[in-house]
Amino acid sequence: MPEKGEDLDDRLKELMTELGNAINESLSDSDRIAGAIGEIKRAGYDVFLVLEATIGFNKRDEAHEDSEDGVATEAQPRKFESTGKIRLTSQDQKFLRALKISVEEDQK
Repeated sequence: MPEKGEDLDDRLKELMTELGNAINESLSDSDRIAGAIGEIKRAGYDVFLVLEATIGFNKRDEAHEDSEDGVATEAQPRKFESTGKIRLTSQDQKFLRALKISVEEDQK
Protein backbone atom coordinates (compact mmCIF):
# COMPACT_ATOMS: atom_id res chain seq x y z
CA MET A 1 0.00 0.00 0.00
CA PRO A 2 1.55 3.37 -1.00
CA GLU A 3 2.32 5.89 1.70
CA LYS A 4 0.65 9.32 1.69
CA GLY A 5 3.95 10.97 0.69
CA GLU A 6 4.30 8.65 -2.30
CA ASP A 7 0.83 9.64 -3.55
CA LEU A 8 1.78 13.31 -3.24
CA ASP A 9 5.07 12.73 -5.08
CA ASP A 10 3.23 10.99 -7.93
CA ARG A 11 0.69 13.83 -8.12
CA LEU A 12 3.49 16.40 -8.12
CA LYS A 13 5.20 14.55 -10.98
CA GLU A 14 1.95 14.59 -12.93
CA LEU A 15 1.53 18.32 -12.33
CA MET A 16 5.12 19.05 -13.34
CA THR A 17 4.67 17.02 -16.54
CA GLU A 18 1.48 18.95 -17.29
CA LEU A 19 3.32 22.25 -16.74
CA GLY A 20 6.10 21.15 -19.11
CA ASN A 21 3.55 20.17 -21.75
CA ALA A 22 1.76 23.50 -21.36
CA ILE A 23 5.03 25.41 -21.82
CA ASN A 24 5.94 23.36 -24.91
CA GLU A 25 2.50 23.92 -26.43
CA SER A 26 2.66 27.65 -25.73
CA LEU A 27 6.01 27.92 -27.51
CA SER A 28 4.89 25.72 -30.41
CA ASP A 29 1.71 27.74 -30.90
CA SER A 30 3.44 31.12 -30.78
CA ASP A 31 3.15 32.93 -34.12
CA ARG A 32 5.84 35.37 -32.99
CA ILE A 33 8.37 32.60 -32.30
CA ALA A 34 7.47 30.80 -35.54
CA GLY A 35 7.87 34.08 -37.44
CA ALA A 36 11.28 34.81 -35.94
CA ILE A 37 12.51 31.28 -36.69
CA GLY A 38 11.16 31.57 -40.23
CA GLU A 39 13.08 34.83 -40.77
CA ILE A 40 16.31 33.20 -39.58
CA LYS A 41 15.76 30.25 -41.91
CA ARG A 42 15.04 32.57 -44.84
CA ALA A 43 18.35 34.29 -44.08
CA GLY A 44 20.03 30.93 -44.77
CA TYR A 45 20.61 29.61 -41.26
CA ASP A 46 19.56 26.40 -39.53
CA VAL A 47 17.85 27.06 -36.22
CA PHE A 48 18.32 25.07 -33.04
CA LEU A 49 16.16 26.34 -30.20
CA VAL A 50 16.96 25.02 -26.75
CA LEU A 51 15.29 26.63 -23.76
CA GLU A 52 15.93 25.80 -20.15
CA ALA A 53 13.36 26.51 -17.49
CA THR A 54 14.06 26.41 -13.80
CA ILE A 55 10.92 25.88 -11.79
CA GLY A 56 11.12 25.96 -8.02
CA PHE A 57 8.48 25.05 -5.51
CA ASN A 58 8.15 24.69 -1.78
CA LYS A 59 5.51 22.81 0.12
CA ARG A 60 3.40 25.30 2.05
CA ASP A 61 2.92 24.73 5.75
CA GLU A 62 -0.54 23.55 6.73
CA ALA A 63 -0.94 26.78 8.70
CA HIS A 64 -0.66 28.70 5.42
CA GLU A 65 -2.98 26.52 3.33
CA ASP A 66 -5.93 28.13 1.58
CA SER A 67 -8.74 29.12 3.89
CA GLU A 68 -12.33 27.90 3.40
CA ASP A 69 -13.20 30.91 1.20
CA GLY A 70 -10.40 30.00 -1.25
CA VAL A 71 -8.12 32.90 -0.35
CA ALA A 72 -4.56 31.97 0.53
CA THR A 73 -3.31 33.20 3.88
CA GLU A 74 -0.12 35.20 3.80
CA ALA A 75 3.08 33.59 5.05
CA GLN A 76 5.54 35.43 7.26
CA PRO A 77 8.38 36.90 5.20
CA ARG A 78 11.71 35.17 5.63
CA LYS A 79 14.67 37.17 6.80
CA PHE A 80 18.09 36.67 5.26
CA GLU A 81 21.42 38.03 6.38
CA SER A 82 24.24 38.56 3.91
CA THR A 83 27.91 38.23 4.68
CA GLY A 84 28.64 40.43 1.69
CA LYS A 85 31.07 37.93 0.15
CA ILE A 86 30.59 35.72 -2.88
CA ARG A 87 32.98 33.64 -4.94
CA LEU A 88 33.00 34.23 -8.67
CA THR A 89 34.50 31.86 -11.19
CA SER A 90 36.42 33.19 -14.17
CA GLN A 91 33.33 32.41 -16.26
CA ASP A 92 31.19 34.50 -13.90
CA GLN A 93 33.62 37.39 -14.26
CA LYS A 94 33.67 37.13 -18.08
CA PHE A 95 29.88 37.10 -18.15
CA LEU A 96 29.62 40.16 -15.92
CA ARG A 97 32.24 42.02 -17.98
CA ALA A 98 30.25 41.21 -21.13
CA LEU A 99 27.29 42.90 -19.46
CA LYS A 100 29.51 45.89 -18.58
CA ILE A 101 29.29 45.09 -14.88
CA SER A 102 32.38 45.82 -12.85
CA VAL A 103 33.27 43.56 -9.95
CA GLU A 104 35.84 44.58 -7.34
CA GLU A 105 38.17 41.74 -6.42
CA ASP A 106 39.66 41.15 -2.97
CA GLN A 107 43.24 42.33 -2.73
CA LYS A 108 44.22 39.55 -0.30
